Amino acid sequence: MATADPCRAYQEYQVQTLSQEKLVLMLYDGAIKFCSQALKALEQKDYARTNNYLLRAQDILNELMVSLNREAGEIADNLHRLYDFMYRWLVEANVKKSAKHIIDVRDILVGLRDAWEEATRRYHSHDYRTQPGSLSFRG
Repeated sequence: MATADPCRAYQEYQVQTLSQEKLVLMLYDGAIKFCSQALKALEQKDYARTNNYLLRAQDILNELMVSLNREAGEIADNLHRLYDFMYRWLVEANVKKSAKHIIDVRDILVGLRDAWEEATRRYHSHDYRTQPGSLSFRG
């Protein structure tokens, strides 16, 4: 089935062919952007736009929650709890029109995004070789 909008089809193809690491970075970037836009709209007392941006950030947090590999153990559980907290904090920000809540979530997201980027950079910069009984790192 042909897509009527070739630009949208290209964008969808780009997203579908990205690595998991880059997709997570894009999700973090999107949530950070929407929090920043919500803050700006809140400052302008444009509550409809604030609501829209907060809902979009919440959608991204929901996507991060459902896409976690829960078999990864404790770290996945902790991330899920943190994503859930941020999701609920944005709901409360929307109800209370609280810039502080939005800033709190954005700051957490920036920290997670930076940590994720550093972890993937380090992972890809090392040559992981499996040797009998151990995993060695070279780099």
